[in-house]
This record gives sequence, structure tokens and C-alpha cells, in this order.
Amino acid sequence: MKALNIGRRHGLFTSLKYAGSLALLALLPACKRAAPQVVVAQEPGSDTVCVLDGMLLKDFPGPKGQIHYVEGTPDFFCDLNELFSALLAPEQKRALTAVMVQDMGKTDWEHPSANWIDARTAFYVSGSRKRGSMGPTLGSFSSLPDAEKFAQQEGGKALRFAQITEDMVNLSGGVVNDTSMSR
Repeated sequence: MKALNIGRRHGLFTSLKYAGSLALLALLPACKRAAPQVVVAQEPGSDTVCVLDGMLLKDFPGPKGQIHYVEGTPDFFCDLNELFSALLAPEQKRALTAVMVQDMGKTDWEHPSANWIDARTAFYVSGSRKRGSMGPTLGSFSSLPDAEKFAQQEGGKALRFAQITEDMVNLSGGVVNDTSMSR
């Protein structure tokens, strides 16, 4: 009787151990999905073009942007108005992994390079006198003091990512309406 009782406990223990192992195996794929994907900004080359208008990024002043998606290669933007116009468009439904902009507190406005930061944590100056590839554009900064200093020197107002609205990044101005080349 005693030997039979030990066998039952041993069988129950083995069954529980087996069930626990199966439960852990079932959770492994979920752990793999939950791991955040680290996205590294890509520095545009001399032949990198804007996804919206085909303009070479390196040919124009002002901050640039890039959107990284779950699938595919990143899209590059020669101007932050274009970047935000794409992000705020109601039809934008692709899953994003990162949005990067250049920190203009650490790079030259006329020839920006490197210094990529997370667009969602950046500070922006709207309404400054500085121009980008498409005319008036937003300036992007990693710190509020840098954004406020820029706004004092160049005009405009410092804002957070969530404060940028579709009407602020209207693409109907700038180069789109420039008729000087057709004269």
C-alpha cells in the first residue's frame, strides 16, 4: 500500500513538471515578440532621396527625418514638414518601429549630418525664419533649452512632438508653389 502511494505521488509530480514545462515553452514565443527592437538611424548617403519628392537630402539645409517600419527599408524625408505630413496623414497605417530627426542643437543647419534623435522625445520650433528644402520648416532639438534658444534667435515657438498638428505642416507652400523657375 505504501509503495503504491509513493508511485501515485511520483506520477503526479512528473505530470505537473511536464505540464509546467509545456506552459513555459508556450510562453517563449511571446517573450521573443515582447523584446523591443533597437533601431539605429541610418545616415543618408549622397544619393539618398526624399520618399515624397525625390529630392536629394544632402543638397538642402535644415533637419531631415526618417521613418523605420516593422517591415521594409526606412523612408527618408528632406524636410520635417514632409515627415510630419506623412506621420499625421489619416491614411498612414503602416506599423512603425522608430521615427528619427536630426538634433539641430548639435549639427549645422546649412549642412546637417548625423546627430539623429528619437522624434517622439524631441522638441520642435515652429514658425522660425529658418528654411528647409521645402521653405519654412520645423527645427528639431534634443533639449528644451536648445529649442528655446533657437526660437529666441530665429523666431517661433518650442513645442513637443504631440503638439505638432496637420495644419502646421501644410505642404501647399514652399517649393510646391514656387513659380520662379517657370518665368
